[in-house]
Amino acid sequence: MAFSTRLLYKSRQLYGNQAVLRQEVAIPVRFYSKEASPPGLKGDEILKNIFVEVKNKFETALGIFRKEKITIDPDDPAAVSQYANVMKTAREKAGLFSESQRIKYTIETRTQGIPDVRTYLLTLKEIRSKRGLTDELGAEAMMMGALDKVEKEIKNPLMRDDKKSMALLTAEFDKINKKLGIRKEDLPKYEEQLELKIAKAQLEELKKDALEAMETQKKREEFKDEAMPDVKSLDIRNFI
Repeated sequence: MAFSTRLLYKSRQLYGNQAVLRQEVAIPVRFYSKEASPPGLKGDEILKNIFVEVKNKFETALGIFRKEKITIDPDDPAAVSQYANVMKTAREKAGLFSESQRIKYTIETRTQGIPDVRTYLLTLKEIRSKRGLTDELGAEAMMMGALDKVEKEIKNPLMRDDKKSMALLTAEFDKINKKLGIRKEDLPKYEEQLELKIAKAQLEELKKDALEAMETQKKREEFKDEAMPDVKSLDIRNFI
């Protein structure tokens, strides 16, 4: 118990810098409000309003994490699910984007103005890669293959405003989705799976950080005879 108490100070700093809130709150300002720059406001007023809004959202999310008990056990599906629910509650209360919504926003902003489908698909691939999302089904290769087929048929690069040719590509994409067993009505399930994957990854990082902090403290003379506590026994609410 003494070891846990002495570890608290270092863990507070470590947790505040990394862990949960980095993913849930550290988002570009433009994500927070479409009304961040009302007409008629000067630069300093705009920045002040944005800062206050971000601060309020941060404190709202932090308040949720202070109330909820989180078990640092990435290998326990129940702990992962409960942690994902806490993140969801924090997002909803603070008005933050989910990972799926952030990806959608990124796609919309990054691909705006791209005229041809090939560049569009390559941009999607780059976004996926930077987000650390794996293409386990090989869908990207299938989509590029479908594009090759359509462009060979129309004998020109496929442009996004070419409705007739885009219909051909959409039909090919529908075939791919059917082959992969992907249905539009299952999208909420896919989003839930993504959130669980993110929750598990964050718990793994929390566990790693906690173990590293304890190992560092263990090397100090005053801690050498004390047993390290089980990471699962730590209450995150004490570290915020």
